[in-house]
Amino acid sequence: MKQYLVTASEMKQYDYNTIEKYHIPALVLMERAALVTVEEIQRVWGNIPGRILVVSGCGNNGGDGLAIGRLLLLEGCDVTFVLLGNRENCTEETKRQIDILMEYKVQIFSTMQNGEYDIVIDAVFGVGLSRDVEGIYLDAIKWMNRTNAHVCSVDIPSGIHADTGEIMGDAVYADMTVTYGFRKLGHVLYPGTIYSGELVCRRMGIDEHSFLDTKPFWYTHVGYDSRLLPPRRPDGNKGSFGKALLIVGEHCTAGAAMMAAKSTFRIGAGMVKVVTAVENRESLLQFVPEAMLLTYTDSTTGEAEEDNVRHGKFMQELKAAESWADSILIGPGIGMGERAHEMLRFCIEESSLPLVIDADGLNHLAKDMQLQELLTDRKEQDRIVILTPHLGEFARLYGCSVAQAKEGLTDYPRQLSEKLHCIIVCKDARSVVVCPGGEQGYLNTTGNAGMATAGSGDVLAGMITGLLAQRMTGDEAAVAGVYLHGIAGNLAAEKETETFMTATDIIDSIKDVILLQQNRIGQSGLEKRYHEKLSKSLCRD
Repeated sequence: MKQYLVTASEMKQYDYNTIEKYHIPALVLMERAALVTVEEIQRVWGNIPGRILVVSGCGNNGGDGLAIGRLLLLEGCDVTFVLLGNRENCTEETKRQIDILMEYKVQIFSTMQNGEYDIVIDAVFGVGLSRDVEGIYLDAIKWMNRTNAHVCSVDIPSGIHADTGEIMGDAVYADMTVTYGFRKLGHVLYPGTIYSGELVCRRMGIDEHSFLDTKPFWYTHVGYDSRLLPPRRPDGNKGSFGKALLIVGEHCTAGAAMMAAKSTFRIGAGMVKVVTAVENRESLLQFVPEAMLLTYTDSTTGEAEEDNVRHGKFMQELKAAESWADSILIGPGIGMGERAHEMLRFCIEESSLPLVIDADGLNHLAKDMQLQELLTDRKEQDRIVILTPHLGEFARLYGCSVAQAKEGLTDYPRQLSEKLHCIIVCKDARSVVVCPGGEQGYLNTTGNAGMATAGSGDVLAGMITGLLAQRMTGDEAAVAGVYLHGIAGNLAAEKETETFMTATDIIDSIKDVILLQQNRIGQSGLEKRYHEKLSKSLCRD
């Protein structure tokens, strides 16, 4: 299921569109937001009246909090209200909420009230926060983080930047966050996702109709969708399901070749040919007996003429393999030698096939401006080329530090994509996929820390290459590969734990991923539990 992720400015625009275009008053939206939040509080913590503290600011987020507190008061809860800041600076909607509370003879305090509470409603700052919190607001956040009460944040935990997930000085560590309309980038980017606790997105009057002509740039996938996998023709043969050429693994990196080849098969490619050092032959045939091999040797005989003849023959065989294939992967474990550089140049300059460049291929690319110019200036601008760097490789390609690359995760990949005319898959705890000239970008929310293990990137590169071989478009293959790779990692962690799992476990879980995407639920208790976990993330009307 596709879900949009919005920035603060996009959300404000959609709020404005709803009010102006569809004539739904702001106070009505505020009341509906309060109502669905109370429903979620009751779902999680029950209907028994308890002691509630509402901590509000002067913006509309604070008005939401006051309305939530009033509804809980009417449900029989013992509610204490705190409004931080000058009431004269409140928005008109929040002033109206204050007036309503006054009619109910409710006292609103201006400072934090010590006491024992069951639930604290955090409504200090919403999505508009753009500078570090300080003063009474910082003190209030620290107080909420010290309390033993359950904390429910309204829209976003106070102190989290809605666009980046950054902590603005300090932030509320919520047990649950109820957000409205759409999830914000800050909810899913780290560390904001940690501070959000259980994230619940509720519809309260703002939906896709509010986009008008301005769709959000970012989206993610949640749950199951068989359209993420290429269809299987019932009358097909091994050639029908794609032929992938993998240029992977020099003599000391057989593992990279093995992982990439196995995952290419597992995602559905019909045939795989591996170009690798001759030393890897036996290992590959044992691990992936289905693969065909084209091997080369880096050893020299001392006779330059004989070496040249051998090399010339190998390049002819490589060209023949390229003419046979439907997609190419180059990079995992190929090393930084001259032969690897020449093969990369061949793939960029002489082939027109869909191409995935990973690992050492990216390091060659980062060091050689001429190779980058071949990508930038190539005549076939519609040729699919996908780069799959982790943050370190991305930083070398882009020309920045790793810290800057992480900070610019939703910006820098878009710039590099436009520069090199390539699809960029920037791999991190939250990976992103962007296309040159693309109107939307994908931010992945599947996966876990256990996937930070040797070979995981080789598995992803193989999966994307296998999907390309099955004639998916570049953006489809990149997004599906990243998403399904993350789910495979989650299933592997369920089976083996994040600490114990390896890249081989991710490959072994691809079968379960395919079963899930085909909606063949109930194959095991494991799949059922994972289905339930994913379902919790869905927007509920």
